[in-house]
Amino acid sequence: MLDLRGHSDFADYFVIMTAESTPQMRELAFQIEEALEKKGRRIHHREGTPEGGWVLLDFSDVIIHILRPEERQYYSIEKAWSKAVETVRIL
Repeated sequence: MLDLRGHSDFADYFVIMTAESTPQMRELAFQIEEALEKKGRRIHHREGTPEGGWVLLDFSDVIIHILRPEERQYYSIEKAWSKAVETVRIL
């Protein structure tokens, strides 16, 4: 998770996840949306598809990126936002 506060005016945090398969991406996105809706958080915008290798879930202040390993390496979001502080890393 990257803390974007002070570096972005459109979000406070990026959560960046890697999924090993299309079904895993689909299930992660579903479970995240469902869990956050139960907490009263509604999704603002959704982009991408599991088949395309990148799903973006925009909850306004938190944006969740779910990528396949190839897309994560290619787009290298962490490097693009290198001034953001990494607050959590789970391997």
